[in-house]
Amino acid sequence: MTQVVVVFHSGYGHTQRVAQLVAEGANAELLPIDADGNLPAGGWETLNAADAIIFGTPTYMGGPSWQFKKFADASSKAWFGRQWQDKVFGGFTNSASMNGDKAATLIQLQTLASQHGGLWVSLGLLPANTLAATRNDVNNLGGSVGLLVQSPSDAGADKIPQGDLDTARLYGARVAAVAAKLRG
Repeated sequence: MTQVVVVFHSGYGHTQRVAQLVAEGANAELLPIDADGNLPAGGWETLNAADAIIFGTPTYMGGPSWQFKKFADASSKAWFGRQWQDKVFGGFTNSASMNGDKAATLIQLQTLASQHGGLWVSLGLLPANTLAATRNDVNNLGGSVGLLVQSPSDAGADKIPQGDLDTARLYGARVAAVAAKLRG
């Protein structure tokens, strides 16, 4: 069985909700990064044993949260030992704005995966970009590198648009399917 881990930081609960849906789609284990930027006990071992790792972070000021960045910097031990070489990777982010420079965050996540010698999985879904498209459609934000989610700044995670939530499940399933194919 393919082991997928979703490692994420959530500042206000929105990213956690998205992580849960990505994990549901991937049949993955959730590994939260705490408010101090640390993993729970055994977290590094869990990541080292995984076939696929999906990164998740809110986009704050055009990039990942500092807590996620602390985790990323701490992954240099795994990098040095090539612990994550040839693993499958994916990533997602959310911000309050429709754009909010989320693409810049995804590129940072993709670069982190590449630094580790990983294989990045794109979103793989056509954008919902017709006149009739709504926020309830899959990939209504038109992502391609990874999963983009818009979370209203004045509402809780229960108000994330349904299309974004559906896209999260599909993306988790895609990453897990790619990892299973490569695992053979």
